[in-house]
Amino acid sequence: MRTEFLPFSPPLIGPEEVDEVIDTLRSGWITTGPKTRLFEEEFSAYLSAPGALALNSCTAGLHTALVALGIGPGDEVITTPMTFTASVNVIEHVGARPVLADVEPDTLNVNPAKVAAVVSPRTRAILPVHFAGHPADLDPLRELARAEGLQLIEDAAHSIPAKYKGAFVGSANTPAAFSFYATKNLTTGEGGMLTGDPEFLDRARVVSLHGMSRDAWKRYDKGGTWRYDVVLPGFKYNMTDIQASLGIWQLRKLQTFQARRRKVVAAYNRAFCSCEELELPVERPEVEHAWHLYVLRLNPASLSIGRDQFIEELTARNIGTSVHFIPVHLHPYYRDKYGFQPDQFPVAYRNYQRMLSLPLNPRLTDADVADVIQAVIDVTQQFRR
Repeated sequence: MRTEFLPFSPPLIGPEEVDEVIDTLRSGWITTGPKTRLFEEEFSAYLSAPGALALNSCTAGLHTALVALGIGPGDEVITTPMTFTASVNVIEHVGARPVLADVEPDTLNVNPAKVAAVVSPRTRAILPVHFAGHPADLDPLRELARAEGLQLIEDAAHSIPAKYKGAFVGSANTPAAFSFYATKNLTTGEGGMLTGDPEFLDRARVVSLHGMSRDAWKRYDKGGTWRYDVVLPGFKYNMTDIQASLGIWQLRKLQTFQARRRKVVAAYNRAFCSCEELELPVERPEVEHAWHLYVLRLNPASLSIGRDQFIEELTARNIGTSVHFIPVHLHPYYRDKYGFQPDQFPVAYRNYQRMLSLPLNPRLTDADVADVIQAVIDVTQQFRR
């Protein structure tokens, strides 16, 4: 058994990121400026996206997208219960009503058929979440959005660099919001990116910085002007050049990071595939999984303990884990406001009760991976029915 605790998902920061941050600090330009623009350009080029807007979080990206698309009071936005609460909070922030649709049993992404069943005259948008880095089934969602005249806004917090049918998530003209939180595949500490059509991003850029017609760089760089107009009551969502300095190198290393993630996933799959007590995550043939999370699901009929005790046993063996996620409809705010019942979304609810996420990050050594495998198998064997 390990003698030191293995954290669930620490970042991997190298000397290149450190040097870039120091260069930024010495440059005198530490807020939104040239390195933020460079990060936007390199990010959109990496995805072959039509454009990119760097922000201070994925939450900011989703909120900005909703505002820029004019979604507000009286509108409904359909999303998934199997997500972090930020995906739904932003719908509340604009005064719209979140409508939940249950998930598919294999990927735990929102089920397009369930989405179609809850479209109403008030529906304005569909907000799928690419759970754990596995792309949602976008084609039927896109077709539904076209047929019903709805906006499609992708929560791609887990999804750099996932692909759907050969194209990167975030490469379409429709909005997609990415997260660069400390645990993500690419990190800027805190931060995010919104991709989409350039005309949409022009509106979103104004929304994201106080509703001003000019951003800070244009006002204070050589040739800029102090004059600006406030055209709407916007927000303070811009990314700084300090954050972008991290992101530039994290993006350049992403292919290497992903190769390591895939090796860890392959090792987990080989070790656990013959354990009937465990259900492994899937990767459909038409996608490339980003492998932000490795989500195991326990088979309750084969074990004498539940998920919570399984996690406690792993913690006792110095293995860090997490649960992604507590479904939205179980949280008191949403449960009480909308009268949700636990089994109202049965696929999400039942899978939540038996899921846990194992360590998955490029810092893991082969010895770390072996320790995780040993601990999981040890708990499984000890509590096998």
